[in-house]
Amino acid sequence: MSSMRRPDTTATTRDLDLRVAPDFGLRLRWTSDVFNPSNRVLPNALAETSNDIARVAVFVDSGVAEAHPSLDQQIIQAARDWGTTELVGGPWIVTGGEQAKNDPAVLAAVLERMRWAGLCRRSHALVIGGGAVLDVVGYAAAVFHRGVRLTRLPSTTLSQCDSGVGVKNGVNHAGVKNLLGSFAAPHLVINDTALLDSLGERDWRCGFAEAVKVAVIQDIGFFETLERDAEAIAARDARASIAALTRSAELHARHIAEGGDPFETGTGRPLDFGHWSAHKLESMTSHQLRHGEAVAIGVAVDCLYAAQAGLIEQADALRVVGVLELLGFGLWVEEMNDTRVLTRGLDEFAEHLGGTLSIPMPDGLGRTRDLGRIDERLLIRAIDALRERAR
Repeated sequence: MSSMRRPDTTATTRDLDLRVAPDFGLRLRWTSDVFNPSNRVLPNALAETSNDIARVAVFVDSGVAEAHPSLDQQIIQAARDWGTTELVGGPWIVTGGEQAKNDPAVLAAVLERMRWAGLCRRSHALVIGGGAVLDVVGYAAAVFHRGVRLTRLPSTTLSQCDSGVGVKNGVNHAGVKNLLGSFAAPHLVINDTALLDSLGERDWRCGFAEAVKVAVIQDIGFFETLERDAEAIAARDARASIAALTRSAELHARHIAEGGDPFETGTGRPLDFGHWSAHKLESMTSHQLRHGEAVAIGVAVDCLYAAQAGLIEQADALRVVGVLELLGFGLWVEEMNDTRVLTRGLDEFAEHLGGTLSIPMPDGLGRTRDLGRIDERLLIRAIDALRERAR
C-alpha cells in the first residue's frame, strides 16, 4: 500500500507580514447640565455618527444616583424632548466604587442588561459615574458583540481629567488590580461640570493629583499654574478648578492620541508616573485610600527619589510635594512603614509589563525618562524623607 504524498506547496505559498492600523476617533466635549432638554451637546454629538435615532442604554453609578435623586427622570425627559435619542434600557444603577471592579456579579449584571436591551454594534452604552463604574461598563461594552459604542459621562474630577478620557477598561480579578481589561477608545466623552458639585472633599481633590502628575512630566507651565492656584482649587474655586481639569484632560488625551503607543505595546508608560507605589498602597490599605490619594503619595515618593538620584533638583521635588500639600493631600499612611511590602510594588509593576522594569521618573520639571533599575537604598531615603515631613 503506497503512502499518501504531501503536495509540494513551496512554489505557491509565501509568508505575509502586514500591519493593521485601527483608526479611532477620541471626541471630548465640555458642558454643564447635560440632561437639560435645552442642552443639545449630547444628542448633537450622538447624531454625528448615527444615521437615524440613536439607541442608548444608560448605566448610572450608585453614588451619582444617590447624589442626584432626580437624574433618572431628567434623562428620560431629556430623551423624549430631544427626539433623536431612544432609551432602550435603563437608567440602570451600577454599584459604585472599587467594589464594582472586585465583584464579578456586577460585570455579569451589566452584560445581562445589555443583552436584555438588545444592544448591537451601532447602539450606545452610556455610562455616568466615577472611574470604577466607567471601567466595568466600558469593559462590558468592549466585549459585548465584540464592541458596542461607549459614551462616558465621568462624574468625578479624577475621571474627568484622566481615566474618563483614556482608552483603557478593566476589572480586578484574583486580587490583582485590572488583571482583566481591554483597550477600546470611547465613542464619546462628555465632561459635565455640574456633576462635580455633589462631590465630597476627598473625591473633589483626587483628580488634581493626576493633574499634578501629568504637569510634572509634560508641562512645566501647567505645573506653575497649579502651584499658583493650588489653594484656590482646594477651596473649589470654579475658574481655577475647571481650567486645571481641562488642561489635564487635554494632556492625557493628546498623549494617548499623539504619543505613538496608545495601547501600551511598549514598556514606556509616562502617564503611570507615581503609580507603581499608588497601586500597591491601594491594596495595602484595602482600598481605604482612594486612587487619587494614592497617586499623590506616589508622585511625592518618586519626586523625592528623583532628587536623590540626581534627576531633578531637590528644591523642585519639594515644590511638587508642597503643591500636593496645598491641594489638601495627606502624604503619609501608616502602611508605608512596612517598606518591605511597599517596595514589592516595583515587582508587581514589572510583572504587568512582562517582567521588564520601566519606571517613569521626572527628568527635571516638565520632562520624563524611564528607569530600568531603582536603587532601593535611595528609595528608602525618599520614603524616610516623606515620613519626616509628615511628622
